[in-house]
This record gives sequence, C-alpha cells and structure tokens, in this order.
Amino acid sequence: MNLDEYAALDATALAAAIASGEVTAEEVAALAVEAVGKVNPELNAVADGPFERPLDYSPDGRFAGVPFAIKDLVLHAAGVPTRMGTRLLGKGVVPPEDTHLMERFRAAGLATLAVTTTPELGFNGNSEALAYGSTRNPWNTGHSAGGSSGGSAALVAAGALPIAHANDGGGSIRVPAACNGLVGLKPSRGRVPAGPDFADPLYGMGVELAVSRTVRDTAALLDEVAVSYPGDPYVLAPPARPWLDEVGADPGRLRIAVHTESWAGSYVDPEVASAVEAAAEVLEAAGHHVERATPVFEWEPFLHANHVLWCGFLAGAVAGIEEMTGVAASPENLERTSWACVEYGRSVSGMELTAALGAMNVVSRAAGRFFTGYDLLLTPTTNTPALPLGRLDANADLAAADWTRQLFDACTFTPLFNQTGAPAISLPLGQSSRGLPIGVQLGGPVCSESLLLRVAAFLEEAMPWADRRPAVHAAG
Repeated sequence: MNLDEYAALDATALAAAIASGEVTAEEVAALAVEAVGKVNPELNAVADGPFERPLDYSPDGRFAGVPFAIKDLVLHAAGVPTRMGTRLLGKGVVPPEDTHLMERFRAAGLATLAVTTTPELGFNGNSEALAYGSTRNPWNTGHSAGGSSGGSAALVAAGALPIAHANDGGGSIRVPAACNGLVGLKPSRGRVPAGPDFADPLYGMGVELAVSRTVRDTAALLDEVAVSYPGDPYVLAPPARPWLDEVGADPGRLRIAVHTESWAGSYVDPEVASAVEAAAEVLEAAGHHVERATPVFEWEPFLHANHVLWCGFLAGAVAGIEEMTGVAASPENLERTSWACVEYGRSVSGMELTAALGAMNVVSRAAGRFFTGYDLLLTPTTNTPALPLGRLDANADLAAADWTRQLFDACTFTPLFNQTGAPAISLPLGQSSRGLPIGVQLGGPVCSESLLLRVAAFLEEAMPWADRRPAVHAAG
C-alpha cells in the first residue's frame, strides 16, 4: 500500500485491509505518520505528535490498527499531556488514566497517533488558539477549519487520518465537519460516555464522538462506543439493531421539515441555503413529504441561556485547572474573550443558573412538540462556508455577551440540538462557487440516530461527495 492508496480509504476499508493481511498495522501507522507530516506544516492541526508508535489498542477491535487522533479537550489518554487549547496549562498536565471514551476507542482497535488542536477551552467556531496558532482549512488555507474540533477535521479532510475524535457543545462536531467536507454526527445526550471526569459536560449540552469521511464509519464507530458506565447520569436504550445495519436500509416515507432562515435573524449565505434546497428536492423526489416548517422558540432567551451556561461552565473548568496546577488564571494566560467569559461566569448566581436551565427546558419542550409532527428537520449546518482566518477572534477586546452573540450569529443552526439533547448530523452535500464545502444538517428527536443514519446513507449515495478532494491532501 502506498500513500495515495492509504489516503483514499475510509476507516472501514483500512481495517479490512489490515485484517486480510494486505498490509500490516505497522505499515499503516508509518503511512499515517508520513501523511500527517506531509500536510500538517500547511494546516497546523496537531497539538501533540505524531507519536513514534500508536498508543496501545486492542488487536481484536473492529478498527484494529486504524490510525486515529484525539482532540485536546474533555477526553484524555493516560500519560498523554492535555492542554485544552489554553496557555493556562502551559505544556499540559499528564492524566494518570484514560477517560471512559478513550477506553472504548482503544477497545475498538483505534491506533491513536496524535492529539489535535482546539480553540481555548472549546468556546469558538474556529480553531485558532494562541496556545497553538491558527489551524487552517485544507480546502483553502486562508480559511478556518472550524471549531472546536478543527484540528481533527482538517487532518481527516486532508487524507492524513480516516477518522478522528471530536466533541460538540454547540456545534463543535458538526461545524468543522461542514467546514471541511466531512460527516459529523452529534449523538443524543448520554449516548456516548463522558466519564469519569464529567457526568454531563456543559450542563448536558456537550457530547462526544468523531468526524469521518463516510456514513458507514460514523455508524460503525457509534456501535463501538455507545455504552454506559456505572454512575452515568443517563442510560439510553440500545438500538434495535446495530447502527451500521442502518446504512443502506430503507428509511420509509418520512415527514421532513426544511428551514433555511437563521433563528437569530443573522445572515445566511444564499449558496448554503441552495445546498439545503437541493437536498430537500432529492428527498422529495425519493417520496418523502417535505415542507417548510421550524420549531418555534424565542432566540434571545435561548441565547442568554447559552451564555450563562457556557460562561458558568468555563469558570468552573478554569477553577479546576487553577486547583490542579496552582497557577492563577489571568489576562496574561487566557485569551481576552475567555477571560471575559470566565469573569462573567464567576458572577453567575444560583438563581441565574436555575433560570438558564429552565429556559433550556422550554426550548427542549418546544422542539419535542415539533418532532411529534415531523420525523426530521433539514437545515444548513453553518450560516456560511468556512470563514476567513481571524473572523472569529477569541483574543479580541469584546465583552463576554458580545462574544457569545458573535459566535451564535455565525452558527445559529447547530446549538438547538445541544440544548434539546437530540441527535443531528452534518453531511457535505454542497460546495460553494469558491470551492469550499457546504454542510447540510439533519436533526431528529432524541434517540433518532438510526433514522438519521439511514437518511444520511441515502443522501451519501444520491449526492456523493467522495470524489471531492481539498487542495492540501496527503495523496498526490
């Protein structure tokens, strides 16, 4: 196997090649290190690595020997420094044990070779932390790779890795998937373990999984990691059959709502809206009932609830870092907007936090009622294709509320599913006139991953994206 052949394969195909003896896991790891070394100077997507050899993994896992990377946020691996995108952690702290999800990744056979970049503490729609520098988009290096899982997405899109860890508190799996032309599923709340450090990260809005190039890889990985551990606050019923079995299955005739206007009233690029319309036409031609409809909720209370919850969580995270390291947070070791959000979060009262959680419940109930009349909601993933570098500047001199508004104005379609706890998936169904990927989002009610994967696989076949390749790529 040469580098071009390696870069063309998804995780499922690579696992099959290793299992058949066509190529050894050691040879694949060497190709992955070569591929990362080839593209990373242009992308700056690696926070640590690539390692001389992969972290230990099960040789019996479904993905045994498949190269992988973990994002430098929430999840961690024993003995591997974590920085969370912040200078406050210096060169990083070294955790003594794996998180539960890292255990699952190892059990699945994934061969972790690197740690990928993220914005500081994950609160940005791009990945340009001062701790690492800007991560660039492989389709156009003058543009953002998105956030907060931008490093993982850039490496997967560039053919350096077939799949990589990502997490999502307001769109951080789906936004970089859209920016980089990938598949990004945000599972239901509680579907994938976040322990033992967290019960429900970001007050239940944060979830874990990955970015990939194919629907089948996403489905197969979900089969491997969707387990509960003792003490988890949520235990979801397993699916009726493996999620991988949904790929290629008939979704039946569905009621699909389409919405392309920003709930915030902010700008939506016409090319993005057109990509959603094109997907809607394909679904309607396939026999589904498609109509204009949207959940109805008030944006300003929704935005304020997000602001309180995000800032309160950031303040708590920083307090934990201070206790762990003995280093006090300050404007000298936090980016300006992070410091503003932490200061605001420290001021949030119990009553304000309770009110924010109450507003979150109001939105969840409204969305729940909406999905009694519709099976799926089709929207843009992001308001525009990938933004130019620096457009979302976390080191700008902005008040905390202004920073939150700027982020949510740019990414208005994803955070609804974080507040409701329902699943949503971004698919790379469009491309702008400037060659940047356009993501289309499908969302459903809680625990509708099976249906989402069925429809996603249909769209992957009907509107294929596999032949598109970014300018920065490990092949060629």
